[in-house]
Amino acid sequence: MAKFKKYNYDQMMMVPVTLKDQLLEGTMEHAINEIVEKKINLTHFLENYNNDDTGRPAYDPKILLKVILLSYCRGVIGSRRIERLCRENITFMALTCGQSPDHSTIAHFISSMNKEVIKIFRDILLLCDGMELLGGTHFSLDGMKLPSNASKEMSGTFKDLKKKKGKLEEKLKQVLHEHERRDKEDDPPSEKGRKQIKRLERKIERIKRFLEEEEPKEGKRNKEIQSNITDNESAKMPTSHGVIQGYNGQAFVDSKHQVIVHAEAFGNGQDHDNLSPMLDGAKVNMESIGKESEYFEDKILSCDANYHNKKNLQLCEAEGIDAYIPDVKFRRRDERYKNQHRFKGGITPRKIKERVETPRSQRFPLTDFVYDERENVYICPNRKKLIQKTHRIHLGHIYYDLYRSQEADCNSCKLRLKCLSKKEVRRRHLLIPLDYGKKVSVIERMKQKIDSPEGKRKYSRRLAIVEPVFANIRCHKRLDRFTLRSKAKVNVQWVLYAMVHNIEKILRYGMV
Repeated sequence: MAKFKKYNYDQMMMVPVTLKDQLLEGTMEHAINEIVEKKINLTHFLENYNNDDTGRPAYDPKILLKVILLSYCRGVIGSRRIERLCRENITFMALTCGQSPDHSTIAHFISSMNKEVIKIFRDILLLCDGMELLGGTHFSLDGMKLPSNASKEMSGTFKDLKKKKGKLEEKLKQVLHEHERRDKEDDPPSEKGRKQIKRLERKIERIKRFLEEEEPKEGKRNKEIQSNITDNESAKMPTSHGVIQGYNGQAFVDSKHQVIVHAEAFGNGQDHDNLSPMLDGAKVNMESIGKESEYFEDKILSCDANYHNKKNLQLCEAEGIDAYIPDVKFRRRDERYKNQHRFKGGITPRKIKERVETPRSQRFPLTDFVYDERENVYICPNRKKLIQKTHRIHLGHIYYDLYRSQEADCNSCKLRLKCLSKKEVRRRHLLIPLDYGKKVSVIERMKQKIDSPEGKRKYSRRLAIVEPVFANIRCHKRLDRFTLRSKAKVNVQWVLYAMVHNIEKILRYGMV
């Protein structure tokens, strides 16, 4: 019978380890160690310490930064798990030289580096530039919405929160009444019941304190928007996975090697509000590494339709940026997506429904209506008048004049099916932009630009530039939620992940 050597995983071994030998060249831990030790200036952390003469020696910021960057690279976010790695994982032990910072030290270091993190990010960006990892020709901007460390159920307007507080108080009264009844029957409540009372009292007190200390949040239209008791700087955001309570992590990415030139987290799910601050941040970052103030002039910038509005397009034109930001209907005008409706039900043949063109779907466009300046009316293809109903309607980011036909004219019109939509059952409406027929607006210029063959080619590069960045951070680095609260702390976490992404680019394409 064959003989084999016995083995036992419960046994312990004492192995002599040289820490430096564990940081093998070509690995992420070696790259982080070399960059933090030799390429990053961490002297700005010194003012946070006041233990020159008295007090216990603190952990070196270099050690803490190395540990955090490697942990984030491996998808470990929680400070307690990072502490455990420092005690048990040989690679982390080598990186910390045997030191074991506890979880509170790690958590405090991350939370308190709001001012320092952008300086470190710029040092790494300067290193990328020195290694010629920046192309400087085409940039893309996009965002990734992630849940925050906040309860979605604790959101609402002040009216909603007061109502919630009332319901909790009513629930507390019922529980107390039930406990009193059981006391009279010599059946004392259980420990679980007493914990329920304390839990309800804490929730009521928390809502009460929030309503007393905070003010209602106002939206753009001077209407109250929902607040959140747990983290009032976060917001409810619709995603493909449902509505989340979280933050919108934005990334401004260079096309050559997908290096992030600016990263910032916003408590706003509307992307079109983030282009201006992201562009300003990217300009400051590039100036800090020695680029001229007009660095982005004549550069290509591609964003998806969520960034499309008049203000952003005017900003790009004022900055001299060659922007490609399509409107939400640009695919309908593209012949390549002519039959995309066939796949709405999936690719299974029995689910495919052929689209049937009806006369109503071929309604007369705006160009078929003739304007009579003398009477200030529009003449329809059947020679009927559309009279101005309202002047200067503000819809989205454009002002319109509304013209409307007479109901009697439309009822007896032979072209009714070709003119009225399903919503316009009785009469035809025309929304005329105020600059229609006078000059080409910035919106129309962008439409013409996007619809051109060159525009389609340049915009199509957006997917290959910015989307892999989010795939790397979310899937490979496993950032599926922010663990901190408040915009300042969440922004630190997001910028740290952007730094890890850029260090990987240095490791792959540069020379460390």
